[in-house]
Amino acid sequence: MRLLLVEDDVMLASGIKLGLNDAGYAVDWVGSGERAEEVLRSETFDAAIIDIGLPGMDGLELTRCLRQPDMAHPSMPVLILTARDALHDRVQGLDLGADDYMVKPYELPELLARLRALLRRSQAATTAVLSFGPLELDTAARRASLRTPDAAGGPDVRQTIELGPREWTVLEYLLIHAPKPASKDKLVQALTGWDKEITPNAVEVYVSRLRGKLEPGGVALRSIRGFGYRLELSAPAPGA
Repeated sequence: MRLLLVEDDVMLASGIKLGLNDAGYAVDWVGSGERAEEVLRSETFDAAIIDIGLPGMDGLELTRCLRQPDMAHPSMPVLILTARDALHDRVQGLDLGADDYMVKPYELPELLARLRALLRRSQAATTAVLSFGPLELDTAARRASLRTPDAAGGPDVRQTIELGPREWTVLEYLLIHAPKPASKDKLVQALTGWDKEITPNAVEVYVSRLRGKLEPGGVALRSIRGFGYRLELSAPAPGA
């Protein structure tokens, strides 16, 4: 998933970005509200993390601006970071369109948990577990698994799937949008930010690897000409 971080403190922004990258997010960072507004007019993100105390246009004004209909994604989830512990500032941020806030200092695990909750809410999901047929992706525990029938007739068995960071990102995006197809361009955006580049051909490599891990368990990853890729249910491979 692709996030926009708006924070003027370079050291703090670097720490947040590193933590989010380690959690599997593609993060783009800007240091001012003005630059963020410019970016958000033409580019889409899955969520934004915005510091209130920005120079010039502060985070509250930026939040108000990004909810305008001329923005590329006016319904994008917004998490506000603030050193202001006054009730008025928190209420004002929520009234202007923020979905949640955190008061500095805070711990990274809580930031990640709140971010997952915002993303679930935006995708109308109720739990941290994404599922499609026998496939489950636990976004909190970072665990993927396939449910397979027990050969002896007992309860179904859950088999863990080992995924690389980019395989995880591709599969998570496909699950969020299933059963609709996901375009190759959107998958590229989900995999990388401004400071890194991958080619559409690289996406095909990750898709190919996922096919090899999913298809034996009855989950197919179909290429939809002109649209992208889509998860579909299929018959498990014999002996799987």
